[in-house]
Amino acid sequence: MRIWTVHPRYLDRQGLIAVWREALLAQAVLTGMTKGYRKHPQLERFRTQKKPFEAISEYLSVVYDEACRRGYCFDRLKIKKERADVKIIETDGQLLYEWQHLKNKLEKRSPDLFREYENIEMPAAHPLFEVVPGEIQKWEKLKA
Repeated sequence: MRIWTVHPRYLDRQGLIAVWREALLAQAVLTGMTKGYRKHPQLERFRTQKKPFEAISEYLSVVYDEACRRGYCFDRLKIKKERADVKIIETDGQLLYEWQHLKNKLEKRSPDLFREYENIEMPAAHPLFEVVPGEIQKWEKLKA
């Protein structure tokens, strides 16, 4: 499961579809609708919020908006709560780690997007996240 800190506009088709499915799974976990993935580290930043359901709904809403912008037909009714004015604090270290991880994926499967993005040093974050200085999160599973 990867719930990206980077803005979904940077995701290729495969990434956008995957983050939609994975964020829907996260929503199911957070609302107690599934038994799998309950201890997944990516969910930590949602669980620690005062309004975790609203936070995942806001996350999904932005992904949905990006899908619509591209002409995809995601089902808005799968988002269980309305949009909310919530923010999650995230670190620039986490954002940059994910950015490099995404660029590695794009280089292999979407080289045109990779070339478009390769010189971006600091990407925009998903609007749910307020980025502050800091290290990669402890919950992140680092790749060697």
